[in-house]
Amino acid sequence: MYRQYNANPVARRGVDCTVRALSKALNKSWEDVYWDLCNYGARIFDMPSSNYVWGSYLRDKGYTRHTIPNTCPQCYSVSEFADDHPRGRYILALHGHVVPVVDGDYFDTWDSGDEVPIYYWKRGE
Repeated sequence: MYRQYNANPVARRGVDCTVRALSKALNKSWEDVYWDLCNYGARIFDMPSSNYVWGSYLRDKGYTRHTIPNTCPQCYSVSEFADDHPRGRYILALHGHVVPVVDGDYFDTWDSGDEVPIYYWKRGE
């Protein structure tokens, strides 16, 4: 189920979707995640929002990367993923967007439920 969520301290809805998504999934403030990603990016000389940076950050936080099953990759939506995963913390990578799923709900500044995930990160047990 869709849940409106915006951790940005001034409610911006721009290009900070990665920070907002990780904030929700990791239960950390927007500011803490932002600075963590900046530090990761500085260490590997890449932008904080690059897939490599936030992927490395999640890996260090105990997340593992998984592919979406190939049975119908263009017809499997964010909302269907959330329905299929009623327990756990996930980060979905979409084309140009990032969405957290926590215990069967997806959180975003807009209802991205019809969007198609490309891959996802799952928090280890």
